[in-house]
Amino acid sequence: MSTRIDKFVMMAFFSAGILAFQGVPAYGQGRGGGNNRALATFPAQQRPPGDPVEIAHGKTLYDVDCQKCHGADLRGNLQGGTSLLRSGVVLADQHGELIAPIIAGSLKASGMPGRTMPAADVRAIAEYLHAVVATEKTQGSPPEPGIPAPSALVGDATAGKVYFDAHCVSCHSVTGDLQGFAAKYPDAKAAQNRWVSGGGSGRGRGAAAAGADRRTVTVTVTPPSGPAVEGPLVQLDDFLVSLTMPDGSIQTFRRDGNVPKVEVKDPMQGHKTLLDTLKNKDMHDVTAYLETLK
Repeated sequence: MSTRIDKFVMMAFFSAGILAFQGVPAYGQGRGGGNNRALATFPAQQRPPGDPVEIAHGKTLYDVDCQKCHGADLRGNLQGGTSLLRSGVVLADQHGELIAPIIAGSLKASGMPGRTMPAADVRAIAEYLHAVVATEKTQGSPPEPGIPAPSALVGDATAGKVYFDAHCVSCHSVTGDLQGFAAKYPDAKAAQNRWVSGGGSGRGRGAAAAGADRRTVTVTVTPPSGPAVEGPLVQLDDFLVSLTMPDGSIQTFRRDGNVPKVEVKDPMQGHKTLLDTLKNKDMHDVTAYLETLK
């Protein structure tokens, strides 16, 4: 894979130098390159303009799925997201064929999580990236200001309700903790980040006593003799389990296999598991459904 990408990158840069030297017109002008640029100076400016509808759809998908790590202007962020403006893969890619394996998880070991995404959506994101890179004044520089980000609502609300009813109703209720959800989070992107992460202060059907933090992990320890004790979990490993007692003190039990009996309750476990199984389409569909909860 890497050899193939390196070959594409080298060919792209070599082509860029030759064509620029020969004075090839900037085909990228039709994609926002600007009339002040007379020559195509790097590969992204030498490709024909993409479909504006596909590019707009790709921008929506990028804003929802990619912007958090790679930035609104494709320059990355301090959390480790790489700059796509300087990406050799983006420059060498034609219609998503080099970007698709990365989205699917080929760089998961390097910290880039994979996603299940339809081929048409991958292509749309690729076309959007090419369109943005083509607006750079020089290769790798920030692009020119673009249009405001479109709505993140790209899913099917009906399909989202089906998914919600199958996976979420055991803990959440549209007439309870999620009542008026859309009014609280009118921005679809913020709403999506909120529900996927399990954020918010409302409590679902399986919540603990009133006033308890719904994110607090609790543990119940049942020793061979004596009553069981329960409280917020402090530490748990193969040798010790510690919890906070009602008076604020920390009590620690030594563990020997399954003695004492330890039962952990993590209110956020469902959302943590969800991150490993949630498909891109389902995420968008549920977001569209939750945005109907006015």
